[in-house]
Order: sequence, then structure tokens, then C-alpha cells
Amino acid sequence: MNKNSENISGWKRFMKSLTKAHELGTEEDIMLDHDYDGIRELDNVLPPWWLYGFYITIVISIFYYTQVFYNSEKYSQAKEYAAELAQGKAEVEQYKKDHPELFDDANIVAFTDAENIAKGKELFSSKTCSACHLADLGGSIGPNLTDNHWILGGGVKNIYNTISKGGRPGKGMIPWESTISREERIQLASYIISMQGTKPATPKPAQGDIIWPEE
Repeated sequence: MNKNSENISGWKRFMKSLTKAHELGTEEDIMLDHDYDGIRELDNVLPPWWLYGFYITIVISIFYYTQVFYNSEKYSQAKEYAAELAQGKAEVEQYKKDHPELFDDANIVAFTDAENIAKGKELFSSKTCSACHLADLGGSIGPNLTDNHWILGGGVKNIYNTISKGGRPGKGMIPWESTISREERIQLASYIISMQGTKPATPKPAQGDIIWPEE
């Protein structure tokens, strides 16, 4: 140890007690005999503050484990998850009861205002409906949507259902219920209804035996 170590301040002695660091120039006292390609190591000890922190975490972990073990009957993450899941389902069901117009497909009513019709027209174009039905709804691969003949039923409810669930198997029309919202599907169906009786440039012959129903 350095001869002047007895003259150092109390603060420095306190810091040395926390780290147990050796003073510069005393490396030979703690030099180990190990030699790795000319590299030697010092026998430094772990700082007391680190060791105390490590011991404290061990004590806390033992306390935590005992608390969890002895209180497992009163509390468990599985039970908490199940309770929160049940509460969430109950809240969803209550919301559906409070807002039936958002979930009850039997009560769907077509939009007639210009804003929703315009959004339906935009969806018709952006969701590639025009690829099969053409931009003027006259029909190409898909049927003509401007006449009063419908393969899967006319009216906002049937059209909405076709958009949601998809067309006939093997005909290429995919279900959109997981891709666009309920309101957007109603807007799309409303736009199609608004185009009834229009005159497309090259209308496809009528298909289907189902005539537009009275609503």
C-alpha cells in the first residue's frame, strides 16, 4: 500500500472501501502467474457495492418466490387473464347491444346521401371491382350490375352479403368482410344500388333469375 494512504481524506477512504481498488503502482502485489501470449492478469476482487447489490437481489428473489408460492391459491396470472378475458367479452357484448345498428346485418339500410355514395364509388374503383364489372358497372368477367337481374339476390342486404362473403365458388370474387369495414361495405352496396337503371356503354346481357325485390 502507498505510504501516503494514511494521510488521505475520509471521503477517499470511504470510496476505497466501496471499490477495494488497488492504487496505481501496486500491480505487482496482485499480479497472477498466468501468462497468455504475454498478457498477464491482476487478481482484483469484485467491488463490495456490486456484491452487496447481488446479495440483495438474491434475498428479494427468495422473498418473491415464497410470496408467489404461498399465495398461488389466491392469485395466478392464468386466473387474472381468464377474468380479464371474460370481462372484455362481456363489454363487447354490451357494446353490441347498445349499438345494434353497427352489428345487426338484418337492419342494414342503404345510404342515399351524396357523401356516402361518393365513398362507395371510390371503393368500387380502389378495391378493383371495376376489373370484373367495369367502371360503369356494365359487366365484363362479372355480371352487369345496372339491370334488375341478380344471381345472388338484389337489394342492399343481399348485395352487402355478397360483398362480405364473396361470390359463387370458383367465380373469383373474394369475401371483403375481413378487409374493409362494415360501413364501407354498406357504402359500396349503396353505390351499386344508386347505379340501377343507368346505361353502361357495353352492357353485359342480364344474368340470373332473381328479380330486384321489393323493400
